Amino acid sequence: MFLFYFSITLAIASSALYHFTAKSTPSNVNFTVSLLVTYAVAFVVTLLGFFFFPAANGVAAEFKKLNWASIGLAIAIVGIEFGFLLTYRAGWQLGIAAVLVNVVASLILVPVAIFFFKDKISWVNILGILVCLAGLVMLNWKR
Repeated sequence: MFLFYFSITLAIASSALYHFTAKSTPSNVNFTVSLLVTYAVAFVVTLLGFFFFPAANGVAAEFKKLNWASIGLAIAIVGIEFGFLLTYRAGWQLGIAAVLVNVVASLILVPVAIFFFKDKISWVNILGILVCLAGLVMLNWKR
């Protein structure tokens, strides 16, 4: 039960920290250099993760288990990083951009989840999707 709540809390806190720091990145710095430093620090933090989650059979054995998803995840992460740095530099508001991207990405993932992963959705889930769509309209409503 601890992992259930800890994992979602970590994801939420990290996402909030991510957007705060992305919005706080100086606009006069080359964002490629910024990401280079980001990934260097991420590499070190990931290495420290071995203290908490050691590779029981060794790192080489774990590398053999990998598939295309690790490369796809890397490309997606870089795309998210570049996208948000550019989004905030273009003047998007912190709360609006983060919500807009996450809601639209979630809506795109609904059919993917149903057809590729055989997830089931209920009428309550469909109602939630409609609320999200209404929220998108309200977020972008001209005052």
